[in-house]
Amino acid sequence: MRSLPEFLVIALLVTLTPGPGTATVLRVAARDGRAAARGTILGNSAGVLTWGMLSAVGVSSLILASQIAYDVLRIGGAAVLVVLGARSLLARHGAGGERARQGEQAPGERRRRGGWRAGLVTSLSNPKLAVFFVALFPQFLTRGSPVLPYALAMAATVVALDIVWFSALTYAVDKARVMLRPRVQHMMERFTGTVMIGLGIRLAIESR
Repeated sequence: MRSLPEFLVIALLVTLTPGPGTATVLRVAARDGRAAARGTILGNSAGVLTWGMLSAVGVSSLILASQIAYDVLRIGGAAVLVVLGARSLLARHGAGGERARQGEQAPGERRRRGGWRAGLVTSLSNPKLAVFFVALFPQFLTRGSPVLPYALAMAATVVALDIVWFSALTYAVDKARVMLRPRVQHMMERFTGTVMIGLGIRLAIESR
């Protein structure tokens, strides 16, 4: 693989750039706490690895080559973001404290599963990941290199950076949630909901 330091810089910039994955992690952390957000991070990571594998076998390239397939994925991803954001905005403010208490009493495994699904769906429905992997990976492969192992190794690098960054964000949000709830929890949930709707609308109207 060519220029590992250069790849690490690009991967770090991609990780730090806010997007659907960041908004989803923050939303779950604000609403359900750190345990559920860890599930979201793992779900997002599974989606990233899936896109890395698909790019290696050429599926992502086929999606990018077909305008219809790309548009279906784009609109589907936008719908996921808008629905998740709307659920945060339309949640009853007065019931927030009760909902938070119920969330704390709910089995941790159920919250983690819900967070994992949210992270996975958001990641898989993000067409920008297809663009990212198809555009990035070939630049760092030498002729004759085994594509699948290298693609998965690079995807794993992106996942490792995501886990570190998202875990730090989750820790900060969870601390604020515990110390200042329920008002701050309401504010954070509605803020991330607004961001997710904005990202969904932008994804729906933009062209590649």
